[in-house]
Amino acid sequence: MRLYLLALNPTDSVTEGFLPAAGRLGLDVTLLADPAHAGAHRELCAALPRVEVLDCDVRDFRAVIDRVGAADRPDAVFTNSDHLQVQAALAAHWFGLPGKDWTAALRAKNKAQTRRRLADTGADTVWAAELAPEQRATDLLALAPPYPCVLKPREGVAGEDVVLVADDTELLARCAEIRSRRPAAALLVEEYLPGELYTLETLGDRHGVRVVGGFHTRISPPPYFIETRLDLVPDPPPAITAAVLAQLDALGVGFGACHTEFVVQDGRPRLIEVNYRAIGDRCDLLLADVLGIPLFEQILGVHLGVDLPADPGARSGRHARLDYPCADRAGVLTGAPGHENTVLDGGVRIDYHPLRTIGERHELHHSNRDYLGVLRTVGADRAAVHRAAEAFLTGRQWSITP
Repeated sequence: MRLYLLALNPTDSVTEGFLPAAGRLGLDVTLLADPAHAGAHRELCAALPRVEVLDCDVRDFRAVIDRVGAADRPDAVFTNSDHLQVQAALAAHWFGLPGKDWTAALRAKNKAQTRRRLADTGADTVWAAELAPEQRATDLLALAPPYPCVLKPREGVAGEDVVLVADDTELLARCAEIRSRRPAAALLVEEYLPGELYTLETLGDRHGVRVVGGFHTRISPPPYFIETRLDLVPDPPPAITAAVLAQLDALGVGFGACHTEFVVQDGRPRLIEVNYRAIGDRCDLLLADVLGIPLFEQILGVHLGVDLPADPGARSGRHARLDYPCADRAGVLTGAPGHENTVLDGGVRIDYHPLRTIGERHELHHSNRDYLGVLRTVGADRAAVHRAAEAFLTGRQWSITP
């Protein structure tokens, strides 16, 4: 069976998750790669005998359909990229394969469409307004935004250029900043939704949606929204879960993997955004490991037409958290811990995965792009997990030289 996998830049989810899972399933993989990153993909896949990498303008669904149509017939077309869900859904539909509804994928990717659909269906109403690239930022002031409010790219990812603004002056200044970096991007201004931040991780097949788990997310102080720590919530509260699933249903979201972020406000969930793919930043790898389920195989399986098992067989009784040391300034990384994977007394495992190498220079993005590494801490005792994570973070140093 042949899987066509659409990708932009290489990610841990692809190289450590989906490609190994495809190998275990006995699939031949054609990786359609953005030409700018095809070389990197070829290097990473060189040792994988059943994986070929082809250049393709993966952002254009017509190019994807043409590339696939000219090669071996597909058994599945899949992507875990935020930017390529619509393209993969359209290609899967073209070839008569299981896949996501492309209209739902577009509603999830376009945050203005998300807000519009939720309001139109009565699922939730959040004040929101778009600013097209050709519009003047001052046009927003006539709409009387409810301060504080959040300014973000309408189709952004990883918390990039997401900022809390306090008044008209700050809104205009932040719009100018973002437009200097993204002149062609549409922006969205929306009501700020305070509250504790959580995620819900779901996986759906033709019969319905299963909850895989969730996370409690800690973020940086305002005005930015950098995810600095996630604690696993293996069994989210049923009432909250049901309400989130109802809002996803209103969006038409269900098939395949989905990562949904929401805050709990006065006992009810209010969606922040819907990422119609598996959670990233190594959280998906943690889910598969801690729950003891073949998560990546199951995600690929539904796109191959395989139903999910009635009993997911998830393991219980383990606690886990992920921490993300972040750069606090632009500059060269001159000191940082290397990879560590150790089992401590009491059975707590710590696994630190560096994301930058010594000598690399980076600008400061005020987003997840500032991550220096990922610390994964897992164990049977919650208090021991937290002690081990805090001891690692306080006992190591990350140095950045401007």
